[in-house]
Amino acid sequence: MSVGFIGLGAMGEGMAKNLARSGLLSGVFNRTTDKAKVLAEALHVTFYEQIETLAADMDVIVMCVAADADVIDVITAIQQTVKPGTVVIDSSTVSSDTAIKASQLLATKQAKFLDAPVSGGVEGATNGTLAMMIGGDEALIEQVRPVLEAMTARIIHIGQTGSGQAAKAVNQVMCAGINQAVTEALRFGEAQSLPMERVIDAVSGGAAGNWFLSHRGVSMLKREYPPGFKLKLHHKDLKICQTMANNAHVHIPLVDKTIKEYDQLLASGHGDEDISVLYSVLNDD
Repeated sequence: MSVGFIGLGAMGEGMAKNLARSGLLSGVFNRTTDKAKVLAEALHVTFYEQIETLAADMDVIVMCVAADADVIDVITAIQQTVKPGTVVIDSSTVSSDTAIKASQLLATKQAKFLDAPVSGGVEGATNGTLAMMIGGDEALIEQVRPVLEAMTARIIHIGQTGSGQAAKAVNQVMCAGINQAVTEALRFGEAQSLPMERVIDAVSGGAAGNWFLSHRGVSMLKREYPPGFKLKLHHKDLKICQTMANNAHVHIPLVDKTIKEYDQLLASGHGDEDISVLYSVLNDD
């Protein structure tokens, strides 16, 4: 089974490396060709200059790109040369509508599609501990399970095409709430003149413990925000959630609030920092 990877950003690079460690990766493509060449050489796989050439050679294609338009551009290119029966796994975070459109485009060439967004950040991508939410034919998951297991720790079939992306939207709404809650709680704790690193240690072991607090709390106190999940990407995801909520006539005020605060941070040049940089906004009110 030949596997190609498209999109070697912060998440994609780690996922591709884990596929290579499992002996499954055959080739890579990235818009920044120098990065792809260096990685291909390091992993002893083929560097592809064109998506169409990669698509023609692979049985399975994994892609991880930034936005809805990027997904459709990649799928349109794949569509030109893909073989019947090829399985395309999209781990990007986009709208359910985009996932459905991608599936329909590939179906015209008898190729298969799974929308398979992931959660776990750069650390999860690097360590192979991502959680993957999948929409599409459950039988396809079994067909490509070795590929999925090389990149993830949890594989959950949600339902029909597009449902993986809808589940990821739920995840992104929760991430916004957790970011807000941890930020507000740390600000409150600092105002009480508490030894906050000890507080984080104590709270992390109780009912309020969570991944974000454990992995970002101390760096937030230091006003350091190295990217694990870039703010500009979460902002993009939350705008998708906002549209979905409006279409479903569901009110998500915490997301609306977070988007406004992210807008401030983007305008101040913080888009490439971790979403924990929200602490810098709320701490300066």
